[in-house]
Amino acid sequence: MRPVVGQQVVREYIYGFVAVSPSDGRCTSLILPWVDTQTMSIFFLTHTAEQFTGQFCVMFLDQAGWHCAKKLKVPQTICLQPLPAYSPELNPLEHIWDYLRENVFGNDNFENLEEVGRRLCYGLCVLEQKPKLVKSVTCFTWINTLSMT
Repeated sequence: MRPVVGQQVVREYIYGFVAVSPSDGRCTSLILPWVDTQTMSIFFLTHTAEQFTGQFCVMFLDQAGWHCAKKLKVPQTICLQPLPAYSPELNPLEHIWDYLRENVFGNDNFENLEEVGRRLCYGLCVLEQKPKLVKSVTCFTWINTLSMT
């Protein structure tokens, strides 16, 4: 028997930006009301550089438009490395989103977008406090090999 699950069709969005360090499980995140080149540059990349002060970060990204825009302002301590198109299985963050869907959101329906934002914030804060968990779901063999070289 299939379980009955509530369903919603809503056309409102918030955007979660997350960066992880798979080798040690550290992560940082922002939740923003929109996404574009400016939010990626000013807010997220700057925020990530500040959170990982003193480290050079290689950030693997899918090929979303705001990840590879020519006007993107990338801090000197970050190198953006695009993943091949249509290869979410190579993206460590896909496992973070899977974890949040399964363990934080479940099959819940929400009254409004603010409630979704609160739940997302809670889930991301939990992950920031659990570096071993983050490492276990994001430290792929190919990443671990890169960090050793």
